[in-house]
Amino acid sequence: MPARKPISGRGKPSARRMLAEELDRLRNEAGWSLRQLADKLGWDHTHLYKLEKGEGLGSPDVIAALDETYGTTPHLMMLWELARADVFRDTCEAYVKVESQARILHKYTGTVLPGLLQTEAYARELLGTANPRADDVDVRVAARLRRQRILDREDPAEFRAVVDESVLRRPLADPAAWRDQLGHLVRMAERPHITLQVLRFSAGLHGLSGTDTMLMWLPGGKALAYTETGYSGELISDQAGVDRLRRAYDGLRDRSLPPPESLAFIERLREKIPAGRGGAAG
Repeated sequence: MPARKPISGRGKPSARRMLAEELDRLRNEAGWSLRQLADKLGWDHTHLYKLEKGEGLGSPDVIAALDETYGTTPHLMMLWELARADVFRDTCEAYVKVESQARILHKYTGTVLPGLLQTEAYARELLGTANPRADDVDVRVAARLRRQRILDREDPAEFRAVVDESVLRRPLADPAAWRDQLGHLVRMAERPHITLQVLRFSAGLHGLSGTDTMLMWLPGGKALAYTETGYSGELISDQAGVDRLRRAYDGLRDRSLPPPESLAFIERLREKIPAGRGGAAG
């Protein structure tokens, strides 16, 4: 049986486009101009215009206000959540492609261990905890481990990671798996193309607090950056934005423990994990 063609003839619509078209439809059915809607909401009309054109998603606050104004709660918010998931997925896919091509990578993480240095056990617990209802954990774990090949190929990428101390004090549920993960960090950092530093609590606040960041340099010299939280990510290509993140990264790198002291610190945490109990004391 041949595949059924979309009734509209425009192909499968994205959630982002559906949200934009719904916003445009609702306003026109209400008979309001963008300025009239802006006056009702207290938001700038140019921002609302961009939402209706699909040029941005807006914040949950403006979407909630639109839902209330149109009497559609929670319809628009549901579309917004779907659209946000689409954008996050597309951005992640673009990031993974750039990462695979990069020759130099500089990572800062204050939340979880860098994906390029995770063991299978760490990746599995992390991905399973992030979305416990997902039925594709095996697929996502395998995909994460495949990304690590850029460090194992004949001409590997140069990788530097600055890991916040808090990340090293957040163990896995299984003590043996956690000891293995800490040992894996040390073994990987002993490779000549991998550098690992620990940012101690005593370093205080810094320019990347709350922002996991990866700086990437492609073979031609072009630099890009990727920042993320557990639920959103942004691939940054404009030079001013990349330079700002690079300066912040350089600042916290200089405040981190030197590589030999960093590995000694990790080893001490590993040695102090009580047998049969999770945790990294010290």
